[in-house]
Amino acid sequence: MANLINLDAATYKDLMQHYIKTQDEKSLYQIEQVSKNFIKNNILPEEIVNLHIQALSELYPNLLEDFQHSMDFLLEAMISYGLAHQEYQKLREEQYALKSEISVAASMQDTLLGTTKPEIEGLDIGVLSVPANQMNGDYHHFVKGKDGTLGIAIADVIGKGIPAALCMSMIKYSMDSYPEESMSPRNILKNLNRVVEKNVDPSMFITMFYAQYIPSESKLHYSSAGHEPGFYYNAENNTFEEIKSRGLVLGVSPNTEYNQYELKINKDDMVILLTDGVTECRDGDRFIESEEVLDVIKKYADLPAQEMVNQVYKHFERLQNFQLRDDFTLMILRKRV
Repeated sequence: MANLINLDAATYKDLMQHYIKTQDEKSLYQIEQVSKNFIKNNILPEEIVNLHIQALSELYPNLLEDFQHSMDFLLEAMISYGLAHQEYQKLREEQYALKSEISVAASMQDTLLGTTKPEIEGLDIGVLSVPANQMNGDYHHFVKGKDGTLGIAIADVIGKGIPAALCMSMIKYSMDSYPEESMSPRNILKNLNRVVEKNVDPSMFITMFYAQYIPSESKLHYSSAGHEPGFYYNAENNTFEEIKSRGLVLGVSPNTEYNQYELKINKDDMVILLTDGVTECRDGDRFIESEEVLDVIKKYADLPAQEMVNQVYKHFERLQNFQLRDDFTLMILRKRV
């Protein structure tokens, strides 16, 4: 390798001498091959500068002293640059590796937390969940019972990234393990609360709204563990009202009891469930008001539920210049008959 480097150094010197005398651009093209050899042999920038200084000294031994000092200064600058560049490259490689790991984790999250939007006669369902980053700290899930009932979960982890994804996976599989006869909202939250309190870091909490729709009665039974309040649209009166429910977030106290509420749903009524990534969207530096979300929903209320959800998301995505600051999850259920 030393012979090859010496050969390149000699070539470099000849090309430089030729260019200084003629300014022939052919020399610039020829130096490209020499540079490729430098890269191939991991020659550092300061070594090339030093080679340049040596070639100048041999070609022009009577160079002005000030010029020689300036080249020495350039050499020191390249040494510092080389060290900084190596550190930068190392950080880039580490960042790339981390992004790759997060990408794999996000793919696993989609698989582990995937849920299918069910077909329930007389009920039109629209749902969309978009993470602000690769990992989603929001969660939604549907559980269709053998008796035709529909369990509906929507949750938000106070804490993001891979730990949040793992936490949500635990929640999902805990829910799937419960027997159908114990699937009432209050029991679901009570059992999940014990799981979270025992297994999740105290710094991480989970808010959840769990509901059970009973088609034969046109009723929604629901409980909340500190989750963002949803809204009920009364089609007959053309009004929205907040779905009032109270409950402690999951994981705070092992013995928490959750209240259960009931809501009668008539034809064309809607239930809107969401996470705070919807209600805390920003218009510039201003947080939007809940009424603004409802106004946008009402604007698209003549559309099927899924298209309605999609259009609402697009509206707030544009409002935030296509840069979500928090995970966005919106679910709309409309009774059609």
